[in-house]
Amino acid sequence: MDRSVNVSRRAFLQRAAALSSLGAAATPLALNLAAMGQASAQTAGDYKALVCLFMNGGNDAFNMVLPTDAASWQAYTTVRNQAPDPINLRAAGTAPVATAAIGSPDRLGGVLPIDPVNNQGRSFALHPVMTGARDLFAAGRLAVLPNIGPLVRPMTRTDYGNAAFPRPASLFSHNDQQAAWQTLGAEGSTAGWGGRMGDLLMAGNSGATFTAVSAAGSAVWLAGRSVLQYQVSASSGAMRIGGQGATTLFGSAAAMNSMRNVMRNARSTDLLARDHAAIVGRSIDAEQLVSAALPAANQAPYEATGSNAGLSSSLLWYDTMAGTRALNPLAQQLQVVARLMAARDALGVRRQVFFVNLGGFDTHDAQNRTQAELLARLSHAMAYFDGVLGAMGLRESVTSFTASDFGRTFTSNGDGTDHGWGAHHFVFGGSVRGRDLYGTFPQLGLPDGRGGFNSPDQIGNGALLPTTSVEQLGATLGRWFGLSDGQLLDLFPNLLNFDASRRNLGFMG
Repeated sequence: MDRSVNVSRRAFLQRAAALSSLGAAATPLALNLAAMGQASAQTAGDYKALVCLFMNGGNDAFNMVLPTDAASWQAYTTVRNQAPDPINLRAAGTAPVATAAIGSPDRLGGVLPIDPVNNQGRSFALHPVMTGARDLFAAGRLAVLPNIGPLVRPMTRTDYGNAAFPRPASLFSHNDQQAAWQTLGAEGSTAGWGGRMGDLLMAGNSGATFTAVSAAGSAVWLAGRSVLQYQVSASSGAMRIGGQGATTLFGSAAAMNSMRNVMRNARSTDLLARDHAAIVGRSIDAEQLVSAALPAANQAPYEATGSNAGLSSSLLWYDTMAGTRALNPLAQQLQVVARLMAARDALGVRRQVFFVNLGGFDTHDAQNRTQAELLARLSHAMAYFDGVLGAMGLRESVTSFTASDFGRTFTSNGDGTDHGWGAHHFVFGGSVRGRDLYGTFPQLGLPDGRGGFNSPDQIGNGALLPTTSVEQLGATLGRWFGLSDGQLLDLFPNLLNFDASRRNLGFMG
């Protein structure tokens, strides 16, 4: 038998076994979807991965990507220059004041200009600490997605004023909007669109266990209807259950093997006990495979040659707002992601989805210092990951994107910002059509004296009303990943509410 046919048959049987738990009524549909995904993966014939970089807490995108044309800058400065701790950044070219408070706009200096291919007749810049992101943008490997957020259908400010107009549930709520970004539903949704992509494409992975991987704990974005997310530690890689890494128990290899058998085999017909035993068995097998396949963390390209953990020469360290060097936990998560990608052949994967996160963005207070520190970590980690993937020859195979609970208010509360809706985000990788904006950048207005803003893109407190939906982002990534139009409409049903010409945002090569 031809080898490709044999591999396909084996993958189909593996997939059928994985889907058996869905029940008789669900299995025919699920197998059809699996077959479609298998065909897509076979046609691609290469490795691809998506990485979701989630900023927990709701990032203030107004200070991450800034329009600097005269009208926008005037509105920005007027609204954000509020006592007692103004949060408006300084104009491009402004020299840093070394004696100013750490993290303050004066201490940071001017914003960093960027030059989009299609600048929409305006000028733009990034936060002063984001030199790594600026360089990725200039190199053509990073694009900006302006004013994106969860939407049911396109919505105007007039529509927003109509309580009957369909909108995402529980706007401005952390838990619900994290769920809206990751699952397209409200809090309590159990399947994320990353995991569902894995459902459709994992038939091409002989090691289906490693289809969806989190380096940041449990993430609903990775949960599929049949795909189970696999969690790794950013510091140690594969995680072990108890003493499973040891070879003996009380000096006896036989005792260790007996203990493992007890752990992985249920001794009753209770469904919970059997489920627990299956998960333990899966964990034991996966840990042994990953530990054997994962390259060492302290070697190039994942780390500087000869560098040891804790040394300031480490590639994982970044420049803090205090002028020191410190370990970047986001870069550390991306390091283990890169190492898992290097082990892709040993792990038997051709399509993977990964999740990493960075917390602390709920900046109601002390925003100047807090956000600057976080954006420095973000920018450094993005540049680190790009460099590692370049050294591995995987830049074109990996696409990463940022996400967050929501954007924040344009108005300041005195030293921070409150919960908003739309926000600007990044997508980066070697297959990204970078150095451009994908979507219309919003107009920044001034308070209208009636509790609103004189901009069609802003609602209460100046929060952004999204003009691009998370589902448009997901569909654009999904097409590059190998999904068909039919599969994308199944994953993102609200796409039908958007003009066909806008379902693919065009940022992927």
